[in-house]
Amino acid sequence: MNNSLVIIPTFNEKENIADIIDVVLSLSHPFDILVVDDNSPDGTANIVKSKMQQRPERIFILERNGKLGLGTAYIAGFTWGIDKGYDFLFEMDADFSHNPEDLIRLYHACAHENYDLAIGSRYVKGVNVVNWPMSRVLMSYFASIYVRIITRMPIKDTTAGFKCFTRAVLESIDLDKIRFIGYAFQIEMKFKTWKHGFSIKEIPIIFTDRTKGTSKMSKGIFKEAVFGVIKMRFDSLFKKYPQKKTSDRVEVEQKVA
Repeated sequence: MNNSLVIIPTFNEKENIADIIDVVLSLSHPFDILVVDDNSPDGTANIVKSKMQQRPERIFILERNGKLGLGTAYIAGFTWGIDKGYDFLFEMDADFSHNPEDLIRLYHACAHENYDLAIGSRYVKGVNVVNWPMSRVLMSYFASIYVRIITRMPIKDTTAGFKCFTRAVLESIDLDKIRFIGYAFQIEMKFKTWKHGFSIKEIPIIFTDRTKGTSKMSKGIFKEAVFGVIKMRFDSLFKKYPQKKTSDRVEVEQKVA
């Protein structure tokens, strides 16, 4: 078993899943892959199982009974990965909006530079988004500013979904108490990592919108993020977050890896 696990949630990703698996497995660092599939009616899980026959020691799948949400998919993946003993656990989309080669840079930040959370950031060096309409770019960019103002997190891309967590972070956060199930899950995980005193590094990436399949974004997801963040921040004022690191210093490094 390798020390790095890439968790890829899927719902109807038959156009992308085989290719993304092949590219990740071809990287110079040996990443294992866990696909968490929410009962995709297009047969995504069957494609993954076919790939598993070729590389059973590197590819794994969790099949769930329905579309239960991005956050719960990652939590299921984190729990599985921790139980299997992985030291570095990654979040990545199946649709190539995240460049698999950047996994190496995220890994390096945590494994060799000793950061606890590495974030593939679209906004740490300007705005690096390709193929999104301007309306969506502006919504995403100002959503991150809004979250930063409300939470006071010193993170430029607060909604980023391309990340590497160390095992220590995930064992410190009570995953059973994560509230959000949609994309606001990404905000909550960063917020709790920061509140617990873990070190964070943002690494500039270029985010490229999918060319195959359909987006899973919805108005309900956006609403959860807008209003849920306020409650999350308010609740945090009455809660203590044990500092798990030996140092109380929290670093948010915003330089190119």
